[in-house]
Amino acid sequence: MLENPRSPRVRAVAKLTKRPARAETGLFLLEGPQAAREALTHRPDIVVEVFATPSALERHADIRAAADAAGVEVVLATESVVDAMADTVTPQGIVAVARQAPTSVRDIFAGTPRLVAICEEVRDPGNLGTIIRAADAAGADAVVLTGRTVDPYNPKVVRSTTGSLFHLPVAVGVDLADAVRRARATGVRVIAADVGGGDFLGARDLLAEPTAWLFGNEARGLEDEALALADLSLRLPIYGSAESLNLATAASVCLYESAFAQRAAR
Repeated sequence: MLENPRSPRVRAVAKLTKRPARAETGLFLLEGPQAAREALTHRPDIVVEVFATPSALERHADIRAAADAAGVEVVLATESVVDAMADTVTPQGIVAVARQAPTSVRDIFAGTPRLVAICEEVRDPGNLGTIIRAADAAGADAVVLTGRTVDPYNPKVVRSTTGSLFHLPVAVGVDLADAVRRARATGVRVIAADVGGGDFLGARDLLAEPTAWLFGNEARGLEDEALALADLSLRLPIYGSAESLNLATAASVCLYESAFAQRAAR
């Protein structure tokens, strides 16, 4: 059993909360039973090891069983060791280490997707995690992240996805112009979500067709160069007195509108 919170092995895992260590090792951290369970269920091939307290394994016997079935080592550790590894205050007795396994943007658009979310300079981890979760819930085929977007393996992003990071392809560090070019070559229309765009309601019929939604920065939205790459821009109407919608909320609405339209067309 691991008992020393300051041991080299514990410190190596704890360093994965920081981007330099993730970039150097190609690994990232999963915190809590939900993240470990989703990874072991949907992407057991990327899980390297699981650390858990004895009491946590008793409460979550399914995680031990899934790890054993995948041939993943489960290391018993004290509560203080698990706490030292984690980014959260309460990791609930379980953390895991996994390999980063992004999908290439080429493979995403080679698969003739019908609904994709492209994120350009989304900086808030909670927003990005929620967008990935919403894309998963709406049945999107993939999420594409440009190089100006926050690291999807940031612990806050991983937590915010509540496991959706392991449910659909995610491309990382993509050049926006390249993503748009590949989308168009596959017959996917690129629609920018922008407050200066056209009337959303007037263009709803277009949403039944293959669509890649382009979402920008929380504070500034999309820069002119990015907007120019899109086929068109649409804005969500504000019927009440709210100044605007949170990015993740707006993205969820856009993705679901496309999902409704595409399913109705079928």
